[in-house]
Formats: sequence, C-alpha cells, structure tokens
Amino acid sequence: MKNKFIQCGLLGWCLEIFWTGLKSLRQRKMKLMGQSSIWMFPIYGMAFLFAPLSKLLRRRSAWFRGSVYMCLIFLMEYVSGTILKKRNCCPWDYSHAKLNIHGVIRLDYAPVWFLTGLLYERFLTRTDRRKTL
Repeated sequence: MKNKFIQCGLLGWCLEIFWTGLKSLRQRKMKLMGQSSIWMFPIYGMAFLFAPLSKLLRRRSAWFRGSVYMCLIFLMEYVSGTILKKRNCCPWDYSHAKLNIHGVIRLDYAPVWFLTGLLYERFLTRTDRRKTL
C-alpha cells in the first residue's frame, strides 16, 4: 500500500510537471518549464485508493469508469484545495477560470481528469499484475 501511494504521488508529479510545461508553449516560453508543489505529492498519492475501486469497476465500460474516476478526482481536488486554501497554502487558484467552483476546481478540466483516472487505473492494475508474476 505504501509503495502504491509513493508511485501514485510520483506519477502525479510527473504528469503535472508535463502538463504545466506544455501550457508554457501557449505563452511561447520554449524552455517548457513545468512546476508543481510539495503539497501535490500526498494529494496525487491518494490515487492509490483507486486500486480496489478499479477491481470493482473492471467489467464496466471505459465511459462509466472514467466518469467515476473524474468525479472522485474532482471531489479530492475540492476537499484538498479547500483545506489548503483555509491555511493559505493552496498551490493552485482557479478563480480566474470561467467554470471554477470556489477557485479550487475547474469543471472544464473534466476531460483531463477523465483520462487521468483511466491512466491511473491502468498504472495501478499493471503494478498489481507484476506482483502476481
């Protein structure tokens, strides 16, 4: 369980750094510098909780599973963002975005979280298969 938490935290950090690096392309910053925060590691690490859920959902369609993961990611992002915001240490602020809720989630990120959930599912089931070999 500890290993999955660490792996999920690292995967999340890598994805976020990649994502923020790509966003710098729009600003024509060709260094493609990505960024993250130390607070994000435990938040991303919590995705290890998807492992038992993915076993329950494995016979469902990708649309259903992705939608469930997307909703859970939104929930985790909202809760963690609200807690961090109250302590004045939330590393993100979506207040400027059109489809934000309390500045801590962006509904227009739904496709990103849908795909990220399916990616984590694949990652977690792959690490489970390696243990059984």
